[in-house]
This record gives sequence, structure tokens and C-alpha cells, in this order.
Amino acid sequence: MSTVAQSSCSPSDDLLTDRLTSLPLDRFECSPGTEESAAGILAGDPGELFRHLLRDQESETSVLVALRVVMAFLRSVPEPADGSAPMTVEDVAGAVVDVTREARADLVAAVARTGGGDAGVRGAVLRRRAPVAMLAGCWLDIVSQPLTQPSVIVNQLFQHHFRYKGEGNEQRAVEHLRRRALEDEGVRLPGILAEDFNARAGVHPLTALHAAFFVALSRLPGRFLPETVGVHYAFHALGLDDLLFATEPVLDEAAVRAPLDAYLALTEQSPDGAAERRRLLGAVRLVVAMEKEQSALLAEVADEEATLSLEAKAARILRRHAPFAGSQHRGVKLGDRLLADVLGDPGLDFDAFMAEFRSSYHLRELRSGGSRFTRALKFGGPMFGIFDAGESAVLDAWVREVQEGVPTPAPAPGTPGADARAAARRADLTGTAAGDGVVFAEPRETYDDRTLFHRLVHAESFPSIRRAAAARAEQGLLDGELLLEHGAGGRYTDASSFTYTPQALLDRVDRVYWEKLVEPYRPLTEIPGRDEVIFHQMTFALANLIDGTWACRIGNLGRFDRRSDALLFGIYADEMGRGELAKNHVVLFKKVLDSMELRLPHIRDEAFLDQGEIPDSLYGFSIHQICLSLFPDSYYNELLGYNLAIEMFGLGEVRLHEMEKLRRHGFDTAYEKTHLSIDNFSAGHARQSAEIIISYLDDVRRTAGEEAVQTEWRRVWRGYASFAYFVEHHLVKEIQASPAPGPDASADADLMI
Repeated sequence: MSTVAQSSCSPSDDLLTDRLTSLPLDRFECSPGTEESAAGILAGDPGELFRHLLRDQESETSVLVALRVVMAFLRSVPEPADGSAPMTVEDVAGAVVDVTREARADLVAAVARTGGGDAGVRGAVLRRRAPVAMLAGCWLDIVSQPLTQPSVIVNQLFQHHFRYKGEGNEQRAVEHLRRRALEDEGVRLPGILAEDFNARAGVHPLTALHAAFFVALSRLPGRFLPETVGVHYAFHALGLDDLLFATEPVLDEAAVRAPLDAYLALTEQSPDGAAERRRLLGAVRLVVAMEKEQSALLAEVADEEATLSLEAKAARILRRHAPFAGSQHRGVKLGDRLLADVLGDPGLDFDAFMAEFRSSYHLRELRSGGSRFTRALKFGGPMFGIFDAGESAVLDAWVREVQEGVPTPAPAPGTPGADARAAARRADLTGTAAGDGVVFAEPRETYDDRTLFHRLVHAESFPSIRRAAAARAEQGLLDGELLLEHGAGGRYTDASSFTYTPQALLDRVDRVYWEKLVEPYRPLTEIPGRDEVIFHQMTFALANLIDGTWACRIGNLGRFDRRSDALLFGIYADEMGRGELAKNHVVLFKKVLDSMELRLPHIRDEAFLDQGEIPDSLYGFSIHQICLSLFPDSYYNELLGYNLAIEMFGLGEVRLHEMEKLRRHGFDTAYEKTHLSIDNFSAGHARQSAEIIISYLDDVRRTAGEEAVQTEWRRVWRGYASFAYFVEHHLVKEIQASPAPGPDASADADLMI
């Protein structure tokens, strides 16, 4: 059961106010074999650990790695001497503010040492900080999901997430703003998912481990809700990036104080409140420790850069380009070996290479000036264009220094303090895993729909369910392909295939809107009885309680570059009321249930497994939606098509008839009214959904050509058809019974949602 604070509110208010404060930590179920693969990733290079977590948001192994990373960091925080004593809300609030305020003062002083007026030093510092600066706020990526909605605290956090994502504009998202700020400082980096990001940023192992923690937490915000609140507050209250970049904060201390205070107030009525407050405070202390480690690292980087010799700068440049030397050097030798062989040696001792290169004929001064090496860098030379202007200038100066007989300087001081801290953090990662609740058990071959739905909602605690989820998602898409040939006969949809052009898509959705959704509407001449209306509403209930789920993982860190990402994220934000509970669609539907005097447990609760209001036969639609949502990379195209179908479905006849029936019996109609308005075909979600597809396929056309557009399009439309499969019940039966259904086969279609 989730931990939900009790309240003196009326039953109606209590039903509509989700006071979630934490979820159980007692079970984390993985398949056998994931332990070994996760252990290998955790024991590997920190940069590769960071890359793995960043690039893989779908696999079971990645979720286990995320758990182990989060637990290792949390365990590194020493318990205060009085940690076992009860901690009041006031105690914790005061401790949080005190510890962050004191640490921020230290950071202000530390930052003053890292930049100064030297552009080279400042650029080096910002480059090393870039991985953490660009991922700021990622811990909120999926804080909003079926497991946690419509929690009071989650919606407050989601308001901040919406701001971090540029309020649906990808160019205003913090990740992109930070990259442009780096460019303004002369630091040009690719996107954080790029293959060469770590190398270009010169990611230190300590920074990679810190970044891995934040990304790992972003995969498990429901399981670690107290920690997420603490991390969110501490990171912004400290404001290290704004100090470094000299920018105004996106979220200042006052802004992040609001969800902190709200959360602490909720824990006051929670049975586990004292433990939750300790967990939050522990997370705050952890972030303080990490940011102090970062400031110390950056101070070492600044000192190293300020005292870096030309020799060391040249070595850094040559080391970065060495892997790309290849065989184009042909007969060029260094000593008695081909230069290509020297640079291609995986065991190359670069210090020894630099010593040999210094004394080689390549750097000897020519009578006409310069050297063979520097001439090769000039226009017309074999290495022209390999090094940028700044790098070429450093290499020129270094060669002159060598020719003047300047002795080899002492090695640069490096970052010994940060190296030691990184080693300690790595030791934490490979330490004992006892007490993390992980159980390794072979997943079942099949699950009944209620159990499957429960585990999908709790996917953070049941990573092993992803195998079944992937199979179920694919089966749902295959089922939908039935309508690619015969879908024109649909009552509410037309999933029949067609060749994509932007205009062809707009024509299709226009016909569906008018011919299938609007023109068939006639006011009801007879209103069903109260019980029948309630029963019919319950056929929609499960889908409405997970409203927006298909898009809840769209726009995660590193995946917010395309206009289609931002538009789809904007639709999800609207479904969640942009963080305002009164506009949250799940809350609106709970009001409908409340007006019918229906009391359903939250879908995350064990009690929901035994609820008797929603028949087992109606779980399939919602299961398909959640399964697709767990694979936002693998099924991105299909999610775009599915989104179009579901946003169009509620327009016209279906929703208008529901409003007539609800109104007649005095039931709440806000949910139906809101969707009829927000999904409108003129400028609302229905129209936006078509534009999202056009935007995405336009990107495909410009980067991969028309043939690729049609390939990607077939997958998009497969997603649309998978939705149609669930609403065109009678048409599906007719198709399965006969190879050639008549045009009116679905005239009396029932809904399977």
C-alpha cells in the first residue's frame, strides 16, 4: 500500500486530494541474469556508466543499475548523531535551510576562485561542469506518471518540470539554454546524448558519477519521492550553475521552497512521516556534499588550467585527435615505427610519445622557419583543417618553445583531490547491495490482466515486467494491423492505410472528424437509466484514470531536440493540468466518480486489484497504453499515431452523448466538457496531434529522404490502428469472421475501452 496522509477533510475532498508522501521500498523484482550485467556496468568506467543510464531508459538492467547507483549515493551520507530521534517538521525545515544556506556561502567563495578574467580558465571550468549543468532538473522527468498522479506534491513538482522544459518549447528548455550559454563562453559541445559528448566535455570520473546519480534518480522518482523533493530543493537552493554562469535562476530558492514546505506538511499526517523527513534531509545533505565535491573539482581544474604549460596544452590537443589519426599518415615515421602504428597502439604511453615527438625531426626548425609539423598544419598541408584556430595557435607556440630549448616542464598538478573522491564513490558503487530489496525471480510466462496492470503501474518496483510489457505492446500493434486493410469501415476511426503526404494526413483526419465524429451526432431522444449511465462510464474509467500516460516519458533528458518532442510533451502537460490540480484530468474524472458516489482505490494500491466496478475485460486498452509508454524510444513513431487517435476520439458524438446522459442524472460533466474543448479540431490537441506527425516526418525527410519518410510513416499509422482496434469492436469481429466486411459492419459498434 502507498503511504498517504490522513486528513480531516470531507470524504469528497479526501477522495480528490492525493496526499502521497512515499511508496514502499520492500520489493524490487528483477529477472535472473540482470544482476551480472548490472554489476559489470557498475564496475566499469564512470563515463560509460553515465552514458549507459542516459541512453538506455527502457531495459530492465538499466533500472537495476539506477537503483544500485541511487542506493550507493544515499548510503554515503552519514547519519547525524541524533538520527534515531523523532524529527519534527519544524526541525527538518530548519535543518534543510541552514545546511543549504551555509553551503551556498561556501560555494560563492569557491566559485570566485574558478574563473577570474581568464577566458581559458573559465571555459575549462564550465566545460568540466557541463554534464551536470545540462541535466539539471532531470529528476523530475517522470515524477508525473500513473503511479504518482494526481498527488499534491507531484503536481507542484510538475509545474517546475514544465518550466524546465521551456513550457513546451524545446528551444527554451534549460538543457538547450545551458548549451547556448556554454557557446557564449566559447565552449561548444554536442547534445548530451552525442557519442563524443564525454570526450568533448573532458568529463572527470567524479562528474560522471554525480551525473549518473541524477539520471538514476530520474528513473525512480516514485520509489524515491522524499529524496526527489530533497534533491530538487537542495540543487536549486545551492544554485551552483547560476553562480558559475552568472545567470538568473530558472527556479530560485523561494520557488523550490514551496514544494518542500508542502511535502513536509503532508508528512505531518503520514504514518511514516518521521522516516520520510529523515530521508528528505539525507538527500539534501547528499546534494550539499556532491556540490561541494564539484566546487572543489572545479577549483582544481581552474588551478590546473591557470598553470598549464604549453607542453601540457599541446599534449591534451594531440591526445584528443590521436584516435582519429588512422592510416592516412602512410610512410610518416616516429623513430623506427610508422606514426599510424604508434598512435593506433591501444597501450600507448602518451607521456613517452610526447617525449619522443619533442626530439623527433618533425619539430626541428627548418631554414625557412617553422617545422615540418607546423607546415603540415597550414593551408595546403596534409593536416590543414584538422585542428581549429585556437589549437593550431597552441601547437605553433609549443613548437617554438621546443626549438628554443625550453626544457620539459614538470607535470601539471592534475586533480588529485577529485581523483580520490571519485575512487571513493566508485568503491561505494561496487560495495554490498544488501538491504536494497532486490529479488531475482524468473518472470511468469503470462499474467492475468489485473496483476499485469498493477505491475505495470509499479514498473519502478517490477523491472522484470518489461519483458511482458514489450511483448504485449508488440501484440497490440500487430492486432491493430488488421485494420490497415479494412479500417475504413470503422465507426469512429479510419485506420486504413494510405501513402503519406502532409496534405493526405490532414485530409484523412478531416474526413474522420466530420464524417465519423461530428455529422453522425443527433441529440439523444431517450436517456438511459442512472445505473446504465454509471455502468457505461465505468467502461471508460480505467483509461480516464491513466489519462495522458502514453506520453508521460516523452521529452526525458537528451530527448527534447525535435519540435515533435516539445509538442507531444505539451499535450501531456495539458492532460496533467500543467501541475494545477483543479485542471488535472485525473482529478476531473475523480469528480465524475464522486458525483456518482463511487469510491475506487488508487490504481497503485493493492486494494485496486480487488475492485469490482471495472470488469476484467476492459483492462486490455489501458494495458496497451502503459506498455507503449514504457518504451518511448523503441515506439516513438507508434506513440505519435496513437496520440492522434486518442485525441480525436473524444470529439463530437461520443462525448456530446455522454454529456447529455451525465447532465440528465445530475452527474459531473467537467471531464467531458474539458476534453471537448481542449481536444478541439481547430487548434486543440486533435489538430496539434496531426501537426506533431507532420513535424516529425518533415525532420525525417530532410535528414533521410522520402523513402525513409514512408517507412517511418507506416510505423506511425500502426500506432493509430492499435488504438482503433480497441474502439472498433464490432468491425474487428466482422473482419475476423469474414474476409470482406460490408461498409456498415460497425454501425452498432460497442466500445472496448
